[in-house]
Amino acid sequence: MKTLVILTHPNLEVSRINQCWKEELQQYPDEITIHELYKEYPDWNIDVTREQHLLEAYNHVILQFPLYWYSYPPLLKKWFDDVFAYGWAYGSKGDKLKGKKFGLAISIGDKKENYMPEGSVSFTVDEVIAPFKASTRHVGALALPYFAVFGASFQASHEDIDHSAKEYIKYILKYQQ
Repeated sequence: MKTLVILTHPNLEVSRINQCWKEELQQYPDEITIHELYKEYPDWNIDVTREQHLLEAYNHVILQFPLYWYSYPPLLKKWFDDVFAYGWAYGSKGDKLKGKKFGLAISIGDKKENYMPEGSVSFTVDEVIAPFKASTRHVGALALPYFAVFGASFQASHEDIDHSAKEYIKYILKYQQ
């Protein structure tokens, strides 16, 4: 079974982590398909039918993005709003995502210790991604544990980033079955 990675970064060429992750993903074309939302939809006019067909073709989907103000990049939010439609993703006849596995691969600019109840953010990553988990459950899909790298804005060394790319592949393959 192949994995669909929906990569959503509005400025990928300057992202050290997401660019490295993309390069690593590209080394596994038989196992992983990369779909870049900002590249596909620079005008933000999402082809809903195309996106729905793409999701129907995969049982394992990873959403890769940088954490933006404790949420998704805006195009990914629009993608959810448009693609996860009533009658297709949920509702009495909306079952197209039922049983599919969805995971998150997140680059986080801040330090890990700040995502603790006593940290400066005051919330854990699991609490921050609660809307994703709720949306996934609402459509009958399974929300996988997230994969994240902290310190994307300033701390992560080249070695740490390269190591995270290898760990990211392991994360994908672990849940791919």
